[in-house]
Amino acid sequence: MGRMIAAGDQHEDISELEHMLEKVSIHSASDIRSAAINFSHFAEVRNLRIALCADIANGKPMTDMDGTSLNADIFGWVESKERWWEDARYALHSPIPRACRYEGEPFWCDKRGFHGKNANPFLDEIDLTAYFEKVAKNYRQLIIVPVHLPFGQISANSFPYKGPETDDFGSIFSSTSVVLAALTRRFISGYVAVASKSNIIPSDCGLSKREAECIKWASIGKTDEEIGTIMSVCRSTVRYHVKRAGEKLGSVNRTQTVFKAAQLGYLGASRW
Repeated sequence: MGRMIAAGDQHEDISELEHMLEKVSIHSASDIRSAAINFSHFAEVRNLRIALCADIANGKPMTDMDGTSLNADIFGWVESKERWWEDARYALHSPIPRACRYEGEPFWCDKRGFHGKNANPFLDEIDLTAYFEKVAKNYRQLIIVPVHLPFGQISANSFPYKGPETDDFGSIFSSTSVVLAALTRRFISGYVAVASKSNIIPSDCGLSKREAECIKWASIGKTDEEIGTIMSVCRSTVRYHVKRAGEKLGSVNRTQTVFKAAQLGYLGASRW
């Protein structure tokens, strides 16, 4: 993923960080607007703008308790060409959310590509030329903070640099990224917690080892008979474990059982 970045010294001490984290914390819907304003101020004094997306799979814009768009009303994306959250194709075609699907740590980008503390071959394959020519033409460098949330939700957050293009942006990233990431994760996790309207998965769900193993094999297309052979049990036993897993997950069919198990991390990322 481009050239490697040294860790660098973070400028804020622990007590100051705790103070800043509290200022962007969201405990109820009434906190959203003030937390967003505080976050915006933090970015502004560091010559950064804020563009937040709580869920790249959901086109619903982030709003305060009155339904006012945070990105427009507080973070200042008011021009029609800047209202990226109104473009249904953005999450599918923009390289920024795409990169956030493949990386969990903060990174930065310019027209040459993505750069971060760790190499990431997935990001090396993403071409940013068109993005900086057509979408982010007013900005030459951005810091990106992906936030991977429970149930497979991915939040993509970018911070365009308002200053002139610099060959030393790696140092700016290095001195800012840890604190910026902490604030972003605190703000996004709080927002998602208060904005969620329902529990999509039972809170007390816990699959047994056998149930999880059956679902994992089913997720790669194995039939009940094939799973039984692999696990040295009969087909009816496999069906029983899959059925019990579905009941625990509140699923209506086998496909949803696999999907919900994946959201809870029972399937992992291993390649069988």
